[in-house]
Amino acid sequence: MTRFLFEPPAIRSIPVTGEDAACPVHRIFCVGRNYAAHAAEMGNEVDREAPFYFTKSPHALLASGATLPYPPGTQDLHHEMELALVIGQPVFQATRDAARGAIFGYGCALDMTRRDLQGAAKDKRRPWDLGKDFEGSAVVAPLTRAEDMGEIGPQRLHLSVNGETRQDATLDEMIHGVAGIVADLSRFYHLVPGDLILTGTPAGVGAVRPGDVLHGGIDGLDPISLTIGSAT
Repeated sequence: MTRFLFEPPAIRSIPVTGEDAACPVHRIFCVGRNYAAHAAEMGNEVDREAPFYFTKSPHALLASGATLPYPPGTQDLHHEMELALVIGQPVFQATRDAARGAIFGYGCALDMTRRDLQGAAKDKRRPWDLGKDFEGSAVVAPLTRAEDMGEIGPQRLHLSVNGETRQDATLDEMIHGVAGIVADLSRFYHLVPGDLILTGTPAGVGAVRPGDVLHGGIDGLDPISLTIGSAT
């Protein structure tokens, strides 16, 4: 048996609605600029040829209903409401049909972003890690199995902050659909069960501050909530 110098990190997981077993999280991939209106509000061109990605570490995972301390190093923390999906079987260089069949389930998610740090990195043509990958930046609600969710299409996605609607769209506004995202990502990675993919956010992203309470939902899925705490 291997002895470790330090305590290994705990396995991060997401509850599954109606089930006792949780879904372990292996890696977190995120799709950028997957809604045309969001790309436009951020001053970016829309790329319809293929999705592009950034990543978050498993330590970024946070359960719905938690309080996220206002993260260090930023003065401009933003919310991004998204559909998340989880891979349920190994998939590599898949067709869209095979990719669709590899999806275990879906959930509501928040991609929290230190927008000022992301913007500074963009200006210097540097990676987005400081803006995107920090503790508690990937908030995920309990998952629903894909067969219970059904086909992804006109389901409504929405988010409010302190009762005021900020984001309101439908999933069929995504530039790249779920099967296309999984098929494309499988060209570059051997995707395995527990890989989590956040599929992008629609227009309406904005800043949150300590004391703000976020509520979001997607038709057919468990809702998501988050409270922004004080800086620590």
